[in-house]
Amino acid sequence: MTGWSASAVPDQSGRTAVVTGANGGLGYVTARELARRGARVVLACRSEARGRAAAGRIAVEVPGAAVECARLDLADLRSVREFADGFRHDRLDLLVNNAGLMALPYGTTADGFETQFGVNHLGHFALTGLLAPVLLATPGARVVTVSSLMHALANIDIRDLNSERRYHRWLAYARSKTANLLFTHELARRFAAHHADVVAAAAHPGYAATGLQTAGPRMAGRRTAERIVTLGNRLFAQSAEAGALPVLYAATAPGVRPDSFTGPSFAMWRGAPAPSWRAPWTVDDATGERLWAASERLTGVSYA
Repeated sequence: MTGWSASAVPDQSGRTAVVTGANGGLGYVTARELARRGARVVLACRSEARGRAAAGRIAVEVPGAAVECARLDLADLRSVREFADGFRHDRLDLLVNNAGLMALPYGTTADGFETQFGVNHLGHFALTGLLAPVLLATPGARVVTVSSLMHALANIDIRDLNSERRYHRWLAYARSKTANLLFTHELARRFAAHHADVVAAAAHPGYAATGLQTAGPRMAGRRTAERIVTLGNRLFAQSAEAGALPVLYAATAPGVRPDSFTGPSFAMWRGAPAPSWRAPWTVDDATGERLWAASERLTGVSYA
């Protein structure tokens, strides 16, 4: 993987991709580079206006790009179902579960779930399940879910998935990112058990300046914290362009293994894509099964 860059993305002609949260940050770069290599890319965005603006920017940067935008609010399961029902392509080669929220003040989704767990995990769990039939019908399809090194702060609490007993914004974020990895682990196991030609993998961007870090302090009115985070991004973070490389690698590189976790090579912080360390609780079969059962119950989406 040494020196691997976006120019190494294989030809994607004839392939269809869905990228959640594609209007900015990692999602935008991922969508743009897939389009640059010939994929038809659906930008799945909460704001249709921002989705259209992103599609316009890609059209300027990549003349002839085949991109379209569709509304997807992962904080509302009705919206997730509407997106899946409206997906009219006969193949889905790549689903990139990228959209996410970080360290927000306590809140709930339209369905009553703690916001970070609801958006980062449950929304993507439901989306993947609803799109599973077309994924399974597409030879060589992949599902790439974006997690974070911050998952190492906490395992999930299966008895308190919605942080109702106590809430700490960073622990809730870490648990949602652990849930992303447990979901990938269990999805890969289930694909293998059914001999499905679909790879479930995960990736993380290291420390990349994407705007994600400042959203929480801004929502909470913590202006000093927002300024500190902004300064930290300028001094220490790599760009969204660099942060998207592990995602693009997991999505397109030959030989990516099921349940692999790709991140930056230098101290898992920055640099070219490489296999990444992950906490041992993210590959625990029993915990993955319990989270899966709870996710099916909470979302009402069953992977038949």
